[in-house]
Amino acid sequence: MENQANSKNLILNYGLYLGLIGVFIHLVFYATGNLITLGWLSGIIGFIAMVALIILGIKKYKESNNGFLTFGQALKVGVGIAVVSAVITTIYTLIFANVIEPDFQQQAMEVQKQAWIDAGLSDEQIEASEEMAKRFQSPAITIPVSLVVSAFFGFIISAVGGAVMKKTEDQF
Repeated sequence: MENQANSKNLILNYGLYLGLIGVFIHLVFYATGNLITLGWLSGIIGFIAMVALIILGIKKYKESNNGFLTFGQALKVGVGIAVVSAVITTIYTLIFANVIEPDFQQQAMEVQKQAWIDAGLSDEQIEASEEMAKRFQSPAITIPVSLVVSAFFGFIISAVGGAVMKKTEDQF
């Protein structure tokens, strides 16, 4: 039971750190005017941070558990960190899109439309693509999708980390 409380605090702390790092990365790219053009780079940096903090969180859990770690514990810690982080970044994204920069989606859509024009799409194709993109921009879709995607990547990262760091009492 003591390990359960320890894992909850660890999950919340590392999830908070990861969420704040994600918000910070987003704000830096926004403040420098590179959010639309270099958004992919902020995603890569965020993913690297996700890998690092999930692995560090699992390692810290293992240390606090007398050097033992099961695969299931690694998954619980890793996915937990990813989901807590996703909740924080989702809340920030809603604040960003509705308060800080309400026109951001429209600005991003203009850049995307230009890319479609440059790629040689017809007006009908561009209109259809724009309609499809608008459907996927609603909070009812983006919130669950971002939570699921974050949990999925958290699962993959923690599965690999857990497989590498796994050490049970049965191994002695």
